[in-house]
Amino acid sequence: MVTAYPDRFAAFATLPVTVPDAAAAELERAVGDLGFVGTMISGTIGGRFLDDPFFSPILETAARLNVPIYLHPAPPPKPVADVYYTGFADPINQVLATGGYGWHYETSLHALRLIIGGVFDRLPELKVILGHLGEGVPFHLPRIDDTLTPLAGQLTKPVSDYFREHFWVTTSGYFYDGPFRLTREAFGDERLIFSVDYPFADNRRAADWFDRLDLAPEVREKIAHGTVDELLRLR
Repeated sequence: MVTAYPDRFAAFATLPVTVPDAAAAELERAVGDLGFVGTMISGTIGGRFLDDPFFSPILETAARLNVPIYLHPAPPPKPVADVYYTGFADPINQVLATGGYGWHYETSLHALRLIIGGVFDRLPELKVILGHLGEGVPFHLPRIDDTLTPLAGQLTKPVSDYFREHFWVTTSGYFYDGPFRLTREAFGDERLIFSVDYPFADNRRAADWFDRLDLAPEVREKIAHGTVDELLRLR
């Protein structure tokens, strides 16, 4: 598809993340030989987050290649689901654990662990994309700074600075005015990327919502495509 329509599509690599050295080699091949623009990694891997040193080869390679990791949600590990997301009808349990609530907060925790674990101090070129208007981070960011930054003396700057310097945020599936305003305030227009969430959300709804937002023309252009063009080196 990318080869057939290079002016319309680009691709993230899928990696064998349970074997980090092989995953790093595959990322190198996907970016260097195939022209992929980064990788998407979903949820925890064998119950571990990416701040675990086990995954360092993947993060180091992404940083060296100057391509982002799209940190995407996934269903929680079974021990977590059994405690947090049971007791209701199966469809409710499933949505509560995933798109209705659970996986957004697991992903924001994942991002926070990368910061607290010192990953960005070790790899200052590493870039991460979060979907769903930041997976709840914009709402919690001031409190994170109040409570965690004073304890994280091993870091070189406040936790919020890492979010603003190393993370980009898409609108995928979150076409709501209030959360969008909050995310602009928390991350700045330079870090926001318009995105649909196909097939989980309607593309027309996403486009209509974005078209009616009260944005200056230069801001609209930046969020619509300018920022992601630069981040993914699409132009």
